[in-house]
Amino acid sequence: MERQEAFDDPEDEAFSPGERAAAASRCTWVSVGVNLMLSLVQIVVGVFSKSQGLIADGIHSLSDLVADFVVLFASHKSKEAADERHPYGHLRFDTAASMVLGLLLLAVGMGMIGSAVLKLETPADIPTVHSAALWVAFAALVAKEALFRFMLSVARKVKSSLLVANAWHARSDAASSLVVGLGIAGNLAGYPILDPIAALVVGGMIAKMGWGFAWGSLHDLMDRAADEQEVATILDTLQQTPGIRGVHDLRTRKMGDMIVVDAHIEVDAFITVEQGHAIAVAARENVMRRHRVLNLMTHIDPWHRPDLDH
Repeated sequence: MERQEAFDDPEDEAFSPGERAAAASRCTWVSVGVNLMLSLVQIVVGVFSKSQGLIADGIHSLSDLVADFVVLFASHKSKEAADERHPYGHLRFDTAASMVLGLLLLAVGMGMIGSAVLKLETPADIPTVHSAALWVAFAALVAKEALFRFMLSVARKVKSSLLVANAWHARSDAASSLVVGLGIAGNLAGYPILDPIAALVVGGMIAKMGWGFAWGSLHDLMDRAADEQEVATILDTLQQTPGIRGVHDLRTRKMGDMIVVDAHIEVDAFITVEQGHAIAVAARENVMRRHRVLNLMTHIDPWHRPDLDH
């Protein structure tokens, strides 16, 4: 599963960092309510039904509460205005939060793997679970899949990579509940070892996804460029600006869900400095209006007609 979403349609409605933060806050409070209810039910029923898989899934849901509060904190910080020490604003709080989410998933996954391995070392001691565990696992699957679809739809609407990460986090929960349900069903069918095996598989899934989120966020913190398709649409917008004869050395870097762009634009060598400046201003306005660009820094280069000596 990919952590990144391609938000590259310049015709889509633009949303400000504040609007993205508000959407993240609304979605996250919904997630808090769902995960709080699920974690309590899963852990309690898991203990009484003797299902390690259901307990592991409940602990996973509980870890989601921590992740949700990380998202709320990051959304609050990222919408703060630029200041003297942060001239580009605080948008990278979103990226840092995505990295924290990844590390949290990785830690939870590794812990679940270790617990399952200990159980598998003594298969004779694995108990038969109660059928109530299967019903709870099924209910958790439905609730988490619904939460995933809701969060992803909002994330795509406001173009928030942080919400995308948290939505796929919910999808990982749905997948883990499916595996846990299959393990419990196998246990009830006379194969007790399938319950800890399900916990082992879920742990591996969660750890793998956590690593992907953390690694991708690390690259964003190291000024990773926007994807090629989005860069191409920005270049096209620049080239369509009246007065621009050419564009070169176009560079981008991620700033949370926004992009900072540097570009050399070529204008007629014989126009005035004031006219060249006006073209650069128009180019900046066009790009920032049509794309999720936080700032465009331009360098003006002289352009000469190819058929003239210069």
